Amino acid sequence: MRVTSLSDAEPRSRRLAVGEFDGVHLGHREVIHGSDTVLTFEPHPLRVIRPEAAPKLLTSLEVKRELIEQLGVQELVVVPFDEHFAGQEPREFVDQVLVGRLQATHVSVGENFRFGNRAAGDPALLAADGRFETRIVPLVEVDGEIVSSSHIRGLVLAGEVQAAARFLGGPFQLRGEVVHGDRRGRELGFPTANIVPDEALVCPGHGVYVARADGICAAVNVGVRPTFGTGRAVLVEAYLLDRQVDLYGRRLRIEFLKRLRGERRFDSVEALVEQMHDDVRRARELCR
Repeated sequence: MRVTSLSDAEPRSRRLAVGEFDGVHLGHREVIHGSDTVLTFEPHPLRVIRPEAAPKLLTSLEVKRELIEQLGVQELVVVPFDEHFAGQEPREFVDQVLVGRLQATHVSVGENFRFGNRAAGDPALLAADGRFETRIVPLVEVDGEIVSSSHIRGLVLAGEVQAAARFLGGPFQLRGEVVHGDRRGRELGFPTANIVPDEALVCPGHGVYVARADGICAAVNVGVRPTFGTGRAVLVEAYLLDRQVDLYGRRLRIEFLKRLRGERRFDSVEALVEQMHDDVRRARELCR
């Protein structure tokens, strides 16, 4: 898939899907279905319009790109969202971007899509334009609940990663460079690959999870290690089952499958180690 900026987009007709697409969840996938090009924005528009209300995101641009590519899209056009772009009138966006630059013949959006200065543009405005065909996709429901990025964020923050996966269409994933920790896991017999979560992105709630780390089954702790009172910030610690790999300095992808328990303080190191053995046993069973 070709990734380009608006100014570098080649002149050609396009079947275009437009949106922020944070998480590329099942609703987004329905909007993207049948499109050869996706137009998205970076950073999230709220970071420019109302920074105090900007959410932590489900996906970085890197992950968003990969998920969109998996849908068979040929081109991803990334618009730098700044104050100038935010001030563009809706008709100006349609004339200059959708028709002028991208030569859209088909435009697909969700029914709650808004655009232009003060979010004055809506799907009805697009549908009234005869220069392209507009597809307005209704909100998607799963188990009677509307699929939305905000709802999924709440599930992930609460540790409900299985429920989040139903709405995402796949496991919630977190990525980061493996860094050196305090080597306490190694001392306890459970050496871990440690990631400092990105402050701009959603991180699962504190607890122990069964996950896949670059495809390898893992038991993962998210939290602050209360038994040792380190005073350190949140760390994601992945113990790869039955595999010893030197991962320092490498980027690791962790896909969260199920929450095993919440994080808690143990009265002794021995009690913690006993619980860790049980966590690993359960993770191994679930990975099968």
